[in-house]
Amino acid sequence: MSSVPRASSSQTSGVAYAGGAYLLWGVLPLYFLLLVPTGPWEVVAWRVLLSFVFCLLLLTVMRGWTAFLAIIRRPKLLGWTALAGLLIYVNWQVFLIGTLTGNVVETSLGYFINPITTVLLGVFVLRERIRRLQWAAIAIASVAVVVIIVAHGEFPWIALSLTASFGLYGLIKKQIGPAVDAVSGLTLESFWLIPIAVVQLILVAQTPAGLTMGVNGGWHAVLLACAGIATAVPLLLFAAGARRIDLTVIGMIQFITPVMQFVIGVVFLHEPMPAERWAGFVIVWIAIVVFVIDLLLAARRGRRTAPTPIV
Repeated sequence: MSSVPRASSSQTSGVAYAGGAYLLWGVLPLYFLLLVPTGPWEVVAWRVLLSFVFCLLLLTVMRGWTAFLAIIRRPKLLGWTALAGLLIYVNWQVFLIGTLTGNVVETSLGYFINPITTVLLGVFVLRERIRRLQWAAIAIASVAVVVIIVAHGEFPWIALSLTASFGLYGLIKKQIGPAVDAVSGLTLESFWLIPIAVVQLILVAQTPAGLTMGVNGGWHAVLLACAGIATAVPLLLFAAGARRIDLTVIGMIQFITPVMQFVIGVVFLHEPMPAERWAGFVIVWIAIVVFVIDLLLAARRGRRTAPTPIV
């Protein structure tokens, strides 16, 4: 029996899982805009608490408690998950602030340059060697950031915070490796953030607007209650896809998310795009083209040197 059809089926399902994750991440700005008048601090608090509840249900349904209990007996892994939780919290909070303050285009910029940030982390943290075209993409992306700062006159703190936090989060996930499965990892990450979420809800409750859960109609309450599912599902889909396809494919399809967010910001939300900002984004897109070309060339070289499968 040939192993080729089985491998092909795994690749297809992997692309479907990962593609589904990036599509969901791409439309998240529209989902969170439906939660108005709930502010970013309250949304993230509910997102943390409800993600934790959803993950507990998943652990029960998927019978993952044995693996989960094995993880919590290893202090080093617990430390990594705590750090990952703090980084994903920063990412969620900055993303919500950007989305709910009319800066969806800038959030897309953060995810456009995230792959290049990941490469830089590989070089300086993991001591990986990178190819010339990757260095070229990094240099071009750096020029784009400088253009946006100098020409547009604003420091893109939302974009840079998003790419830094998600890049470091991915680095920690790589360090943990297969020792922590997706559901157990997200459960622990959410657990460490519960005190922060509770404090945020208390502080929001003291503001004049107060908490919005349950006071803006049933439909709004349902949408807000689904924030945990909206958080967990794409992360779990991504984990399922990443196990089935190589990083070259991941590297190319991950641009689905920032493209969708950029279109939402410009076309649907009519965010301002002066000439200087367009210039910065065009330079970023040139860097992405160079980056993708490098991925394709590397994949082609890999196929040439790969052994012929036994059928």
